[in-house]
Amino acid sequence: MSGFGLLLRKELLEQTRTMRLYVVAIVFALFAIVSPLTAKYLPDIVRALAGSQPSLVGLIPTPTTADAVDQYLKNLTQFGALTAILLAMGTVATEKERGTAAFVLTKPVSRAAFLAAKLVAIAANLLVATAVAGILGYYYTAVLFESLPVDGYAAMCVLLWLSLVVYAALTFLGSTLTSSAAAGAGIGIVFLVVTGIISALPTVGQYMPESLALPARALALGLPSGDVAAPVVVNVAIVLAAALLAWLSFRRQEL
Repeated sequence: MSGFGLLLRKELLEQTRTMRLYVVAIVFALFAIVSPLTAKYLPDIVRALAGSQPSLVGLIPTPTTADAVDQYLKNLTQFGALTAILLAMGTVATEKERGTAAFVLTKPVSRAAFLAAKLVAIAANLLVATAVAGILGYYYTAVLFESLPVDGYAAMCVLLWLSLVVYAALTFLGSTLTSSAAAGAGIGIVFLVVTGIISALPTVGQYMPESLALPARALALGLPSGDVAAPVVVNVAIVLAAALLAWLSFRRQEL
């Protein structure tokens, strides 16, 4: 892992210079603000539009804190997964295509450090964005509904971040295997669809990244969350396995 620290600083600096860190944080922040607002005021908007049809008005439930958390998780899970794929899709493939990967590796750095620095930088980007979203989401939920347990809400954000890192790692693997950012994105989307299908299956489905939203919701609302450790371990293992496969492939590639 020689040169990891230097390469990581380079990747983090690039995240800020290209504005990716700020753009992702702003996107997550917008969804974090919109989520509780949607949960709070969408029923009022629907009631206003259906004013002449009282039968429809009666079908609209009063919004609750759980609705705000559900909306937050839905938005950040869906759009966050796509963001993770976009961040990782060209990380390695684009550098191989442009020849910059070969140039960097002429320096006294290892290929493992080259890959690790990129994946850690992506995870850090997602961590910052998730933290910003968590702070704003908690604040607006407290203002519009009620305060939730801080530790539970923070735990929800950690699980959300882990699920996004899984998608980023799988897309990162695709980017390493191919020489095209588009192909890397395609592989990431395939993994997104496949894990979504598996998450609907009994037993094994609870270990997929999509299924982390269930214990995350329970933790945020202060409800029993069941077994969280096992799904967390499985998802961490998926990230590590994707990183290992990427390294095994990359170490044999001619650049």
